[in-house]
Amino acid sequence: MLITLSGLPGSGTSTVARTVASRLGLDHLDGGTVFRTLASERGVTLAAFARIAEADDAIDRALDDRLVERATVGDVVLESRLAGWLATRAALRALRIWIHCDEVERARRVGARDGHDPDEALTANQEREASERQRYQDFYGIDLRDVSIYDLIVDSTSTPPDAVIDQIIEAATAGRQA
Repeated sequence: MLITLSGLPGSGTSTVARTVASRLGLDHLDGGTVFRTLASERGVTLAAFARIAEADDAIDRALDDRLVERATVGDVVLESRLAGWLATRAALRALRIWIHCDEVERARRVGARDGHDPDEALTANQEREASERQRYQDFYGIDLRDVSIYDLIVDSTSTPPDAVIDQIIEAATAGRQA
C-alpha cells in the first residue's frame, strides 16, 4: 500500500501522516523533515535553504528521487508537498490525499509550533509557498494549486485531526477491499 499525503505548511500533514502510518502498520517518510534536516546540516534557516534551492534544482531532485525510490517499495505513507505528483509521474498505484487548510489557521498552527507570532508565521508561510510554487513550476512544470490528481481532499481548517485520520483510514481500507 502507498498513501501520499500533501498539503501546505500547517495543514496538518505531519500529525495525520504519523497516525495513519501507525494505525495501518505502514512506514512513514516525511520529505519536509528531510528538507529541514538538509537546511540544518548546511547551517542555514529553512527560508535561506529554500532560496538556495531556487537556484539549485539538484536539491529538490535528490530529495524527490529518494521519496520515489522509497514509494516504489510500498507499504509507506509518503508525506511531502509533491508526494501525490511524484507517485503520479512514476505511475505508482497510490491513494493520493491533499489536506487543505485556511492560510490564517495554518499560520496560527505554524506560529504555535515554531514559537512565532501568527503574523510572522503567515508572512513566512507566504514566502515559503511562493518559493516552492515557483520552484516546482520551473523544475517540474507542476502547479501546486492543481489538486486534480488527488483521490481525496480533506479540509483540516476546523476538522479535528482524529476525524481527518478516520476519513483517510476509511479511504485506504476501502481501497484494500476493492
